[in-house]
Amino acid sequence: LEFAWQGVVEGNFNVHSLIVLLGGVFIMYTAMKEIWHMLSLEDEMHEQAKPQSFNKILTMVVIMNLVFSFDSILSAMALTDSYIIMAIAILISSGLMIWLADRVAEFLQKNRMYEVLGLFVLFIVGVMLISEGGHLAHLHFFGFPITPMSKTTFYFVLAILVIVEIVQSKYSQKLSRLKIEEHQD
Repeated sequence: LEFAWQGVVEGNFNVHSLIVLLGGVFIMYTAMKEIWHMLSLEDEMHEQAKPQSFNKILTMVVIMNLVFSFDSILSAMALTDSYIIMAIAILISSGLMIWLADRVAEFLQKNRMYEVLGLFVLFIVGVMLISEGGHLAHLHFFGFPITPMSKTTFYFVLAILVIVEIVQSKYSQKLSRLKIEEHQD
């Protein structure tokens, strides 16, 4: 499917590029919607909505896993001709995701501060998928090609996010201790 809009947007889409692009858009939209939801709710509504919101996110992750399983099959087909290797790889990755889902959910229930970090990581994964899908579709905006985000950039951004979260957490703890000390004096 070739698409051109006279120097503004040009691309040559296939099923693989569309799955990756739309998956990236969906993940970015979901992450931003949940971040906005967390910021806009009042405290009492926030506590009631959180379990429902988390379940909704978990359901969306499972749906996206199914969609990206198709993408994984396409990628596996590009990497090897052995159907046995493809099947084993897909089964192992699906099993690991199912096995780890409960542990991740339990960790997030105990450590709410990492929920926002996780949503921003999902947002960056969405950006990465959009850039990869744009590259696969040979997408150009205003004559400039879309290049995929490098893995180095992705991991660097993740490291910065984690460092910022740790520093912010330590700073919040320090402020809480100072407030307690002020009230005791």
